[in-house]
Amino acid sequence: MTEIQSALLVFALLLGGTGLGVLLRPLLPEEHRKHETVQLVQLVIGMLVTFAALVLSLLTASAKSSFDTATNDMRAYAADLIQLDQRLREYGPDAAAARTLLRAYTASAIASTWAQEKPPPGNYYPHDPGVGNDELESRPLGALLNSVGHEIEMLAPRDAYHQALVGPLSQMFDRVTDTRWRLIEEAHGTISRPFFTMLALWLILIFLSFGLVAPHNALAIVLIFLGAVSISSAVYVIADLDTPFAGQLVVPSDSMRDALAHMNASAT
Repeated sequence: MTEIQSALLVFALLLGGTGLGVLLRPLLPEEHRKHETVQLVQLVIGMLVTFAALVLSLLTASAKSSFDTATNDMRAYAADLIQLDQRLREYGPDAAAARTLLRAYTASAIASTWAQEKPPPGNYYPHDPGVGNDELESRPLGALLNSVGHEIEMLAPRDAYHQALVGPLSQMFDRVTDTRWRLIEEAHGTISRPFFTMLALWLILIFLSFGLVAPHNALAIVLIFLGAVSISSAVYVIADLDTPFAGQLVVPSDSMRDALAHMNASAT
């Protein structure tokens, strides 16, 4: 279920709960409409509203934290790619093939992960599902990155200088692959579905209570509608932040594009 579908579902459930309360209100016996009963219902509603607000705030903070972590890891990933390319350049012409593959991988990762944006110019690996799509592991992209590691392993140092560069190159490549898999794991949502379902149940009960006790006038209807819109929009933001490489709120591609520009500039 997409972020928009989740928000629309919550919106429909909240309005449906309110409508159910309105339908049940005439069926209540007269003693259930007394002032003391209404006060008790308002007290319970206040308690549920407090719990729901607390849970929504915690979910928002958790989703925002996950989004920020993915953003920082993407920046670190781009920096690692730049450092690997620089060290390959220092190695000399023997590492030219590895550098070409690394540029191709970076361009392809940008084109597939941020498919809604303009792809990088030039010839690179064909469009392929990236971190932000269903095929999270993206085997062709992974194979392309692994080919960089294969080229590094095939380097044959001619002297002490090149021998000293081979060890750090392998370590840098291992760091790149580790960060890539961390980003792949961070692309998955972290919100517990049962927990989210329980929150939706609380919200439905709140709006059901609104339908039972709220006056039947235009202002009350407008306020309930605005409340449902506000909560469903909050659900949308939480669900969108929880998937940092999909939806409208995504990790920016600036760092990876800067890394590719740096590689292309140093290649000329």
